[in-house]
Amino acid sequence: MDALWMVPLLLIPLLMWTSTTFVFYFKKFFYVAWMMVLAMVTIPLCVLKSGGRDIENMRIIRFMVRHVKYFLGLRFEVTGWEHLQTEGPYVIISNHQSSLDVLGLMEILPDRCTMIAKKELIYAGTVGLICWLGGIVFINRKKTSDAKSVMADAAKTMLDEQIRLWVFPEGTRNQKGDLLPFKKGAFHLAVQAQVPIIPVVFSSYSNFYLRKEKQFKSGTIRLKILPKIETKGMTSDDVSSLSDKSFDLMRAAFLKISDSVTQSNGPLRH
Repeated sequence: MDALWMVPLLLIPLLMWTSTTFVFYFKKFFYVAWMMVLAMVTIPLCVLKSGGRDIENMRIIRFMVRHVKYFLGLRFEVTGWEHLQTEGPYVIISNHQSSLDVLGLMEILPDRCTMIAKKELIYAGTVGLICWLGGIVFINRKKTSDAKSVMADAAKTMLDEQIRLWVFPEGTRNQKGDLLPFKKGAFHLAVQAQVPIIPVVFSSYSNFYLRKEKQFKSGTIRLKILPKIETKGMTSDDVSSLSDKSFDLMRAAFLKISDSVTQSNGPLRH
């Protein structure tokens, strides 16, 4: 009987070695559970440092999350660091593939930068609370009028408090091997605040992560930071062309770096 408890301990390595589906669910469960544990530890640190909700808490969150990639067997290759050496407020836009994007985001997150996220995230237990403490701006995607109001307030806050905001303009997770059409909110935000846009592109995760096929291997993610796009002098009439320009630049970069990663590591077998 005493030896029975050892059976699961022996079974887990065996399943990790023989079953890609088990590896997928094990890594997903570990990722979610560990992020919730990290949030639980980080919450009191943020409260002690800042007394409550404060964008400076993102420094602590960034520090606490950066090691998680090693547990999942992920590695980041970043190019274009110099483009983030921009003074003052700006808007970062990036493609959005899965919750793993958070790891890449924390890899390069500049100081005084937080995110715009869906309102539902605030209800995600300890993770939701740490997001609130980090100054994340929550929007209700189902109510356009509410989202526009939040964006207008965010533009004012950017200038008043000299902060940066990270936005996913696709508006939802997408792992179809291409970019979805961009929603206009991030571009209205940048134009209204008259601040530059810095595009960031994550390479495709398809060489190590396939959700439908239940595969989650070790892998490399390439992050390419593109040169800033100025919005000085632009008006709301320029938002569509600004969005189209950003989309074309990011899509070209996405296809290029994704192809190079696939050639280096080989595609996952479907």
